[in-house]
Amino acid sequence: MDIITATGRRKSSIARVYLYPKGKGDITINKKDYKEYFPQMHLTGKVLTPLSLLQVEKKHDIKVNVKGGGIKGQVEAIRLGISRALVKLNPDYRLVLKPEGVLTRDARIVERKKYGLMKARKQTQYRKR
Repeated sequence: MDIITATGRRKSSIARVYLYPKGKGDITINKKDYKEYFPQMHLTGKVLTPLSLLQVEKKHDIKVNVKGGGIKGQVEAIRLGISRALVKLNPDYRLVLKPEGVLTRDARIVERKKYGLMKARKQTQYRKR
């Protein structure tokens, strides 16, 4: 049995995705069921987005190791990783996933703090005199 691996990143979250082509639709995130790991419905919907676009929800088993960042960053990293794994499985899936924006890496990260400032851009109030 061939396992397809892919990586998804968002903010400071990194998701390693393992896609098993023959399966019954089980999604495991950090050794928990995805509904248990992300109990909110809008988050579970984001995880399933690439699978529902291709109508392959019950065809593949997916195992994910995710670390770093917050809940939203982890969800979007998982979504990108699943999308990349599906494209490795079948390159024709790219034509469906690319226009929906699930293959695009969101590169926005936290800007670093600069010296002389309170935060990345926040300054003390300007005084003319």
